[in-house]
Amino acid sequence: MLQLPPRSVRASNPSPAPADPGWASINRGVLICDECCSVHRSLGRHISIVKHLRHSPWPSPLLQMVHTLASNGANSIWEHSLLDPAQVQSGRRKANPQDKVHPTKSEFIRAKYQMLAFVHKLPCRDDDGVTAKDLSKQLHSSVRTGNLETCLRLLSLGAQPSFFHPEKGTTPLHVAAKAGQILQAELLVVYGADPGAPDVNGRTPIDYARQATQHELADRLVECQYELTDRLAFYLCGRKPDHKNGHYIIPQMADSNRLFEELAMDVYDEVDRRENDAVWLTTQNHSTLVTERSAVPFLPVNPEYSATRNQGRQKLARFNAREFATLIIDILSEAKRRQQGKSLGSPTDTIDYPVRSQSDPDDQHDYDSVASDEDTDQEPLRSAARNNRARSMDSSELSDGPITLQEYLEVKKALAEVEDEAVYSTHIPASGYRTSKLDRHGSGTDSDYDNTQAGEALLSMDGKRFLDLGKDDDFHAELEALDGELDPGLPSTEDVILKTEQVTKNIQELLRAAQEFKHDSFVPCSEKIHSAVTEMASLFPKKPALETVRSSLRLLNASAYRLQSECRKTMPPEPGAPVDYQLLTQQVIQCAYDIAKAAKQLVTITTREKKQ
Repeated sequence: MLQLPPRSVRASNPSPAPADPGWASINRGVLICDECCSVHRSLGRHISIVKHLRHSPWPSPLLQMVHTLASNGANSIWEHSLLDPAQVQSGRRKANPQDKVHPTKSEFIRAKYQMLAFVHKLPCRDDDGVTAKDLSKQLHSSVRTGNLETCLRLLSLGAQPSFFHPEKGTTPLHVAAKAGQILQAELLVVYGADPGAPDVNGRTPIDYARQATQHELADRLVECQYELTDRLAFYLCGRKPDHKNGHYIIPQMADSNRLFEELAMDVYDEVDRRENDAVWLTTQNHSTLVTERSAVPFLPVNPEYSATRNQGRQKLARFNAREFATLIIDILSEAKRRQQGKSLGSPTDTIDYPVRSQSDPDDQHDYDSVASDEDTDQEPLRSAARNNRARSMDSSELSDGPITLQEYLEVKKALAEVEDEAVYSTHIPASGYRTSKLDRHGSGTDSDYDNTQAGEALLSMDGKRFLDLGKDDDFHAELEALDGELDPGLPSTEDVILKTEQVTKNIQELLRAAQEFKHDSFVPCSEKIHSAVTEMASLFPKKPALETVRSSLRLLNASAYRLQSECRKTMPPEPGAPVDYQLLTQQVIQCAYDIAKAAKQLVTITTREKKQ
């Protein structure tokens, strides 16, 4: 058995709870004040699940679990190395109540809960898999007791809540259910344990609880099993199903079937964000905490998800109340149809909100999981699309979502090989995250998920400023009125490829700086890219006849300007002002991708036109 630190170390000098905590972080087992909550919410639910102690609805066992953890020193789990006299880290200290939220408290909270910088470190082992297995076995044994803090510590170290014990033939949740440990069951479910998981004989934790006459626990596990659909239904119509008589409340609604599982989880997270927003605004009374800095306008980026999925999650914030309700209705309807293996149609299947009859479940999916690549004949781009199918490369969009370095390098590789390729299409249809409500009601725009200050500044420019920018940079394609004769001429393919290689080389230099955290190199790198982009654009006529050329030059110009704007954020106007380098780097990579995409489009057009 792995040895945890002695309780004397774990309990020494625990952080005092806030004097009047209004919020709780459920999966961290701590109570937090409004200031800290503003940071926790910005981390995302995959890091910290927050709920208001008085104004949010709580299942009684879940609230009891959080209070039990908080009162038994759960906070010391996340601050272990700061509390252990033998492991005090030089130069690191806890944030004080008097410190400013940004940057001091926010940086500490991120280090504590997102980076897990202060948790107990296990002794090094040659086989990490064995360590994880040992932790999970220890968790499997510990959940039969009432010591929640020990189990939370094991989970923080990497124990798997759904671990299937090869000798016992059960999961930790089976053990907790058999022992009647309802709070342990709550903790396991919060960390992802499945109440419907079968043991070696096909029995679920719910069956174990009922066999042990733990009826309250059994009923609670049923609620946990249907938590996703219950939460969506309650958000929409303020009701939850009586699980003894059925598991779903479904408003009557017809809409197309959809590739569904990821969407349901994303909408669940958006429901959580909107509910907490409502509570947040209600409880703050327009205090100084309610600032732009503490706002959470859309779901934070989850690095475990693809760029397209993160883009779709953020677009959920753009739905108005009616559109969002319609989406929830569709999810609830589809969840029941999949559970029962049939289409909805009888009057008993629908409750509340009558809208219209169900559409054919075989209708075209609106929540696309991949981007189409049928419109290109170029193999390198097909390969890039296969490696990241979720990425859309529609030339009409300024920005397709947060782009990783790997994604950019795939595009760069395709660009490098374009010289040896035959003619290929200039347009790949946009796919990814769409819903019929978004398309019908126009609640979204191109790149409407992009809520960065730079994106808003670019979109909100008045016409004169945008026009002047184009003239200064010598980019004339459609930035000034297209009066007079349009020029059908195009530069040679060789010249365009040569300039594209220069742009790519400068972008590579910028991305190396990003990889090495050399943020002071961002501005000079962006200047080089801007210069190379200017030279490339100057190859083309001032008034190109082809709409595709004008569109690509627009994208090239706007992306180069936006890159400069983002890179200048490394030099805040006020010395010592906080800079979110993680978000900044993400936006810089996104701009680099947009520039590379525009350059690719210009090479494509030139190659095609010259071969005709």
